[in-house]
Amino acid sequence: MDFIISILLNNPLLLLFIVVAVGYPIGRMKVFGCSLGLAAVLFSGLAFGSLHPEMKLPGIIYIFGLVLFVYSIGLSSGTSFFTALRKDGMRDNLFALIILALAFGLTLIMAWSVATEPLTTAGMFAGSLTNTPALAAILETVKTYAPENLMETLATEPVVAYSIAYPMGVMGIMLAIVLAHKMFHIEYKNEAKKLKGFGSDEEIQTRSILITKEEIGKSSISQLIKNNGWNILFGRLKRAGHSTILTGNTTLEVGDIVTAIGTEEELNKITPFFGMVSQEHIERDKNELQIRRIFVSNPEISGMRLKDLKITARFGATVTRLRRGDMDILVNGKTLLEPGDRVRVIAPYDVMEKVSRFLGDSYRAVSELDILTFSLGLVLGLLIGLIPIPVSGDITLKLGVAGGPLVSGLILGYFSRSGNMVWNVPYSVNMTLRQLGLVLFLAGVGTKAGYSFSHTLFQGDGYLIFIAGSVITFISAFVALVIGHKVFGINFCILTGMVAGLHTQPAVLGFALEQAKNDLPNVGYSTVYPTATIVKILLAQIIITPYLLSLS
Repeated sequence: MDFIISILLNNPLLLLFIVVAVGYPIGRMKVFGCSLGLAAVLFSGLAFGSLHPEMKLPGIIYIFGLVLFVYSIGLSSGTSFFTALRKDGMRDNLFALIILALAFGLTLIMAWSVATEPLTTAGMFAGSLTNTPALAAILETVKTYAPENLMETLATEPVVAYSIAYPMGVMGIMLAIVLAHKMFHIEYKNEAKKLKGFGSDEEIQTRSILITKEEIGKSSISQLIKNNGWNILFGRLKRAGHSTILTGNTTLEVGDIVTAIGTEEELNKITPFFGMVSQEHIERDKNELQIRRIFVSNPEISGMRLKDLKITARFGATVTRLRRGDMDILVNGKTLLEPGDRVRVIAPYDVMEKVSRFLGDSYRAVSELDILTFSLGLVLGLLIGLIPIPVSGDITLKLGVAGGPLVSGLILGYFSRSGNMVWNVPYSVNMTLRQLGLVLFLAGVGTKAGYSFSHTLFQGDGYLIFIAGSVITFISAFVALVIGHKVFGINFCILTGMVAGLHTQPAVLGFALEQAKNDLPNVGYSTVYPTATIVKILLAQIIITPYLLSLS
């Protein structure tokens, strides 16, 4: 055993990959239908770190990992976050602040009841709300304010508390969701149908419709869609035996057959308006038009609105839908194209290759990272993190390496591009960077605190931290579900995602998606995640900064 420990102590990269290789499969194991996911890497790191006081990875590993993780999250959430602010986002983020204030108050009460020190309290706060960036902000604050001779010891305390509180920080939220679901007699399918286009059986479909109403020809397609508020897209037009692309300026005639794309509910609504379902399925006709999925990889069009590309005017083609990740999206003129999107194009055979070249259609290109723009975005984020935020007296807070890149990512992800510089990265690349960053951070902090964690848990008062953290997690999550559903009237599918976002917990988001069987939890998660992360970073620093100043 001493020989193995000696090898690991002298080979930090070997230690890193062994920690990850052990933790990752453990995280995939399910207990009562739940799993820890990548968080298991933290506990793997704690186990290896407990073997020797010096069994720890270099600090730059977890800092680098955290920066990658939060910046990638910001890039992917920017558009949905700022879009939500223009709708119900102000209400939802006010709700988030109320719940975070409750959780903060509960933390102080539980800290008083079990008599924990401020650093332990802050770690318990971050762990019970499963917020990795908050833990990083705590460690950075310790590094800034703690006396040199106490820095190593003081930095260990919050990580140990975080690690003890974290498991129930995940399980407690899931338990609260299950309990609220039973108490309110929620039917997820019915909840989803209350929101237009999100029913579990309302995937995007294509239908051929035969025009039988003469009055339809008085208005163009674009006017009909605008006047009636339809969430529908039209693709093909078959008239007098010939198929063409249908445009917004097209007026229809009796006997025309058109293809309409939308949810089943929307299609059922418009079909009698135009006529009847056609017995001839022109969407399957490939004689004159063809359909192709094309990757968006051309950097000159990434981040641009679909209407600005004028694909129909240029090529006589049309884009009917977009696939981003695993989700199909019905497009409109305001839809922003991102690197890695796959768009469904209908076009005549002789122009499809031109459309393909225009959009890029290079799998290799959408698998690559633009190092320049990614690095500049991180530079901006790290500079934002250095900006001092005065609170009172000598106390100043900073967003740090956790909050700064997140803010930068949100802003750049929303604008998508600046001139020729495309800020967003392909979906697959974003997911890889996010996962890699989180793994590096969890492995780093786990090994750093492992030795003290084992001592505290098995010989100290770790059980008190575990109980206190469990109370904070469950009460804050359950109250959020009750107030959100009964007071704020938030759709329960969205609300479960918001609770996952409030606790910044992707494992809970996965659980919510599995329960709802639709994508609505993603909407709630992305709406409050940025606010919750930034606020928790600041609150964690508020807990410890006065204490650290008193030591210096």
